Amino acid sequence: MIGLILGIAALMTARRTGAGRGRAIAAVTMSALAIVVSGLAAVLLAWFANHTQECYQPDSLSQYTRCVRQQLDGD
Repeated sequence: MIGLILGIAALMTARRTGAGRGRAIAAVTMSALAIVVSGLAAVLLAWFANHTQECYQPDSLSQYTRCVRQQLDGD
């Protein structure tokens, strides 16, 4: 979020001075992309946690893996 704000500020400065416009656009683009990817990762993590909440206290890794596969396959 801070990168996006600073990129927009740099874009406004570049508009006045005429220098660094390409870098400011790259900063805004990459910051916005990072925010979108982070949001998608959070949604995916929340979905996964919701669908596998019964598997959170396994006795072993293989039992956890089996439980997760069963939950995601719908068995």
